[in-house]
Amino acid sequence: MPIIRFENVTKSYDQTGPVIEQLNFSIRRGEFVTLIGPSGCGKTTLLKMINGLLKPEVGSIYINDREISQWDIVQLRRNMGYVIQQVGLFPHMTVAENIGYVLEIKKVAKTIQRERGHELIKLVGLEEHYLDQYPAELSGGQKQRVGVARALAADPEIILMDEPFGAVDEITRKNLQDELFKISSALDKTIVFVTHDIEEAFKLGSRIVLLNKGKIVQDGTKEQLIFFPQNKFVEEFFGCKNFAAFLTTTPMMTVITPQVPHELTTNIPLIGYDSSIMEGIRVMFDHGVDRVCVVKEDKVVGEFSFANINKYYAKQGRDLLKVQ
Repeated sequence: MPIIRFENVTKSYDQTGPVIEQLNFSIRRGEFVTLIGPSGCGKTTLLKMINGLLKPEVGSIYINDREISQWDIVQLRRNMGYVIQQVGLFPHMTVAENIGYVLEIKKVAKTIQRERGHELIKLVGLEEHYLDQYPAELSGGQKQRVGVARALAADPEIILMDEPFGAVDEITRKNLQDELFKISSALDKTIVFVTHDIEEAFKLGSRIVLLNKGKIVQDGTKEQLIFFPQNKFVEEFFGCKNFAAFLTTTPMMTVITPQVPHELTTNIPLIGYDSSIMEGIRVMFDHGVDRVCVVKEDKVVGEFSFANINKYYAKQGRDLLKVQ
């Protein structure tokens, strides 16, 4: 049973036409869904309707098989995590108080709030001393981490994220993406993540939904969108960036030729098992070789060359044709 379900949903702001049009869409429990598309395609509107901040003119939205209008809207929002680009931390509250804000509203005991704060600050990759600081004392990346911690405080089933890392520098952004990926894997939450960045969508999403003019153009894995675009819009939207994003976000372990673990006996360059395909290509170019050895825990576990990408592409085609 889906945890979120849209049935024939249409939403308009004025007479220029619907922002979301006749949308039928569902999200299963534990999925990490990234929403991507051009500006004005309806990504943020869709997110706000899940949270009850916006209501559709037509159609119904269900959370846990219960129509949103049947929920106590305040209770619904308190049981969802929400992270936005501007973070929205309360400047007069410490980090600990910001993280525990929803718990305070729910009248959770102070001792439990403190325990949760210590647990979450470590989970998002910050030291515990930050709990006593104020938002003005934090960097942009640190504020975003606190925003994620606050969204997790009440242990929500659903976490909504609207371009949460868009305002930070590239290095911080990649670090935040890595932390979020670890958190989502560890906690098994349902996450709906809006982004305009193709690489971010591919890196984080177990499922990518491409929107245009309020409609879903294609919905699937990054491999489906890259290798089997359903129409011209999908091809043109991703352009040449799609394959580069695939190489950057796909780990080496998915494409190598595996071998029985053994010690290195040649001078072939090495690369880590969890490195990306793009990193493997860079190593080959840097050393002027046509293959690299893949290492895990100081043992060679496989080999990688351009032939592996071709084989992976062919396998994706066979697998997807079977599904169709």
